[in-house]
Amino acid sequence: MKIAAACYPIDWIEGFECYADKLSRWVAEAAGAGADLLVFPEYGAMELAATAGREMAGDLEASLHVVSDLLPRAWDLHAELAARHGVHILAASGPVFEGDRPVNRAMFLAPGGDRQAHDKQIMTRWERDPMNAVPGAAPVVIETALGRIGVLICYDAEFPLLARSLVEAGAEILLVPSATEAEEGFHRVRIGAMARALEGQCVTVHAPTQGAAPWSPLVDENSGAAGIYGPPDRGFPPSGILAQGAMNAPGWTYAEVSLDAIARVRRNGNVLTMTHWTEQPARPKSARCVQMR
Repeated sequence: MKIAAACYPIDWIEGFECYADKLSRWVAEAAGAGADLLVFPEYGAMELAATAGREMAGDLEASLHVVSDLLPRAWDLHAELAARHGVHILAASGPVFEGDRPVNRAMFLAPGGDRQAHDKQIMTRWERDPMNAVPGAAPVVIETALGRIGVLICYDAEFPLLARSLVEAGAEILLVPSATEAEEGFHRVRIGAMARALEGQCVTVHAPTQGAAPWSPLVDENSGAAGIYGPPDRGFPPSGILAQGAMNAPGWTYAEVSLDAIARVRRNGNVLTMTHWTEQPARPKSARCVQMR
């Protein structure tokens, strides 16, 4: 299959039709390049807040509610584009209010019409305060025509046990949408994505936001580069990098990915990190501190 990871600029959107035009162009470009799976970033949906005007978009709490209200319409648009172009899409995540506080949700859409929500599990410091976001539903692996796919939204990719739960449930590809303000944040997620590919002997797909949106308190600054990674082992590049875009260059990054290559490296790689995971010592007994003089 061919995978497309977006380095997606946050733009000022005058109305929903402008958003639809932008998204349609992005999907058509990737599909025209032969992509089967398109991955958009974390909080890319926040540009929908602009449709309510600058006052609402500039108020954190108001902007969260604006986007939450518009996301069902946005997901319907993604579903239409997935069907039209015959592609699978992970839509950019956004806040969804199912209770008093929002969850950070990305929607996966198949060309046949099925869709599955994926929620962030661990909140960053900013998401805890001032955003007051909360963890969503437990992680799921979806079985698609392209393979078994899981999602780790941004910060979640920095925690190996979350990825391990998806790998143990059968995931072959882990999608990592992100939104990071500074370059060091981008590298934390990138390194996390590469580490998860090493540990799980799987493919990870990192899609970040990009550019300045000073009108938004949530995605005002964005740095990153799209990348697609595998284990540095047989059948994969020595670096583990299948493809990586230029820093802060908006657009798609593409890579050809083989499920057979994933199966082979898990079965007969130079190392067997996925299989040998359970040989790690139990955490309470794994280490002790010894003082030396």
